[in-house]
Amino acid sequence: MEYHDSDRARELADDVREFVDDEVIPVEREWLGDGPVPDDVIEDLREKARERDLYAPQIPAEHGGLGLEFRDVLPAFEEAGRSLLGPLALRVDAPDEGNMHTLEMAGTEEQKERWLDPLVEAEIHSGFSMTEPMQGGGSDPKMIETTAEKDGDEWVIDGHKWWTTQGSEADVLLVMARTDRDAHPYQGCSIFLVPSDADGVEFERDIPHVGGAFRGASHAEIIYDDVRVPEENLLGAENAGFAIAQKRLGPARLTHCMRFSGMAKRSLEVAKAYMNEREGFGSALSEKQSLRYDVAEAETQLHAARTMVRHAAREITGGNEARVPVSMAKVFTANVVQDAIDRSIQCCGGNGIGKDLPLADFYENVRAFRIVDGADEVHKRVIARNAFEDVDESELDPVTRFRG
Repeated sequence: MEYHDSDRARELADDVREFVDDEVIPVEREWLGDGPVPDDVIEDLREKARERDLYAPQIPAEHGGLGLEFRDVLPAFEEAGRSLLGPLALRVDAPDEGNMHTLEMAGTEEQKERWLDPLVEAEIHSGFSMTEPMQGGGSDPKMIETTAEKDGDEWVIDGHKWWTTQGSEADVLLVMARTDRDAHPYQGCSIFLVPSDADGVEFERDIPHVGGAFRGASHAEIIYDDVRVPEENLLGAENAGFAIAQKRLGPARLTHCMRFSGMAKRSLEVAKAYMNEREGFGSALSEKQSLRYDVAEAETQLHAARTMVRHAAREITGGNEARVPVSMAKVFTANVVQDAIDRSIQCCGGNGIGKDLPLADFYENVRAFRIVDGADEVHKRVIARNAFEDVDESELDPVTRFRG
C-alpha cells in the first residue's frame, strides 16, 4: 500500500526494514523463548545501527541523532517494531524515546547535556513516573497525590508511584507532582528530574505483569520519601507539568501506534508464510476462504490504522494539538493490532502459541497497549466529548412529541 510519505521517509523505512531483516531478526531468533536478551547483545545491535546511519532518527543532530522530522520517522518506527528488539536497536524504544523528546522540548541546556545526550547514546536509561496506586492518579491524572514543596533552593518530593516503565533500570526519573494544591491539577503540577539513586527514592518492587520477559522490561513501584532535588531539576516551568506531558504524550502515542503496527505487520507475514506451507483437509490453509477473509480483514484494518496515524502526525507537525485525531488513532490501532496478532496465532495453531516463532511474545506484549498511554475508555471519552460538543437539535424537528 502506498502512502503520501516523503522520499526521505520511504528511504529511511526501507533501510530500517533491511536492517531489521539482516541484523535484528537473526538475533531475535537466537533468543526466542530464552529471554531477556543481554544488554551487550542490544548494544551490539545499536552499534550496527550507527554504522548504517539509522540510529536515533528522531533526535536532533546536535544531540546525536539524524534530526529528521516527526512525520518522516514514523514509517521507520513501524519497520523497527517488526521485532521486539528493533526499537531498542534504533533507540526509538519506549519510554526513553518519549522522555528524550520531553527533555529536548522542555529541558535547559544544562539538563540536556546532563541527561539527554547520555540517553541518546544509551549510556543511561529513564522512567516517566506519573501513574499512582489507588487512590492516586491513573486514567484520571487529576487525582494525582504526589507532592513537591519548595524548601529554600530545593524541592522536596513525597509520594507513591507505580507502573513506572523501566523504573528499576532508570538512572533518571521524570516525576510528576503537585506543586500548587490550591490550583486545578492541570495548572498546579510540575515535572522533576530525579536521579534514581537520590536519597529517599525507594524501589518497592517490579510489578509482575503480562509481557516484557523477552526484552526484560520492568514496571516499578516507587516510594518518594522526602526526596530532595535542586531547583534546577525542575523540568520546564513551574506548574506546567501537564502542558508538557500533553505535548509528550501526543507524539508518543503515535510512535507507539507505529511500533505496534510493525508488530502486527510481522505477525501477518509469519501467518501467511505458515498458511502457504501448512496443509489440512486436502489443501493449503492459505486456500481456506475463512482464513483468507481473516487476513483480508486484518490487512484492511491495519491500513486504516496507518492512515489515521499519519493524519494525526500531519496535524501535530502543523502545530495543532490534535487531541481527538490522536485519541482516535491510538484506540483504533491498539485494538487492530491486538486483533491481527490474535488472528495470526490462530492461523498458526500450535506454532502460534509456541515460542519458536515471535507471535507468542508479541501477544503477551500487545495487550498492554490498550492501557498504556491512556486506556481505551479514556480516549473514547475524549472522542465522545468532542462528538457531543455541537449537536444540531434541529435534526429532531420532524419528531412527533407527546402532548400532555
